[in-house]
Amino acid sequence: MQSVTNPTAGSRKSSHGSWGQTQTLVYIYILLVSLFISPPLPLLWSVAFACLNSLPLGLPMRKPCCEKKDTNKGAWSKIEDQKLTDYILKHGEGCWRSLPQAAGLLRCGKSCRLRWVNYLRPDLKRGNFGEDEEDLIIKLHALLGNRWSLIAGRLPGRTDNEVKNHWNIHLKRKLWMMGIDPNNRRSLLSPTLTKSNASNDSSSACQPFNPATASETISSTCLPDLNLDLTIAPPLSHQNLARN
Repeated sequence: MQSVTNPTAGSRKSSHGSWGQTQTLVYIYILLVSLFISPPLPLLWSVAFACLNSLPLGLPMRKPCCEKKDTNKGAWSKIEDQKLTDYILKHGEGCWRSLPQAAGLLRCGKSCRLRWVNYLRPDLKRGNFGEDEEDLIIKLHALLGNRWSLIAGRLPGRTDNEVKNHWNIHLKRKLWMMGIDPNNRRSLLSPTLTKSNASNDSSSACQPFNPATASETISSTCLPDLNLDLTIAPPLSHQNLARN
């Protein structure tokens, strides 16, 4: 048996495609208006859906930079790296959307930009971060927060992705080990209290117990100075009492 297809299925699907920006704005506007109407009017919703069905499919979308079926994905080869490097060194970066076709690469413009910025630039700085770089990252993060592109701009040869990974993997743990909260740069424990408590505990643990010195320390620290100058007078006789 031959399957019978609906000839209007394709046209119906095209006329009721995905909503565009215009349909979304109209729908939000009608929704806000209906919130102030109590009870909501069914006629308003019917008009809304009629308008949405009659509108075009929204504003024109931005043209993609490349065709997905004609682009390579995955790891870059040495030949592709060499083509991209030679073209940029000769012609400059320019427009990344048109660069892959001009350089003879079957890659997306975004992929070319990320490959050049993060791996192929001649001014990239390889290796571990120095102490001066780590101190600068900590200071800049306290001022700028997680704005890694701005922080990387102050570190010549470092990329924003590299700085972000180094912060999340190493520097946050380093600050926690130092007793500093990496979010607000506040000390988790007061350094003066910890030092004084540690010194007192160590000194008291090393010295042997002496009752005499213990009583002296207690009397000198806890008891106030009292004037205990007491005089004892002899008892008065009966004659002296009678005279008085």
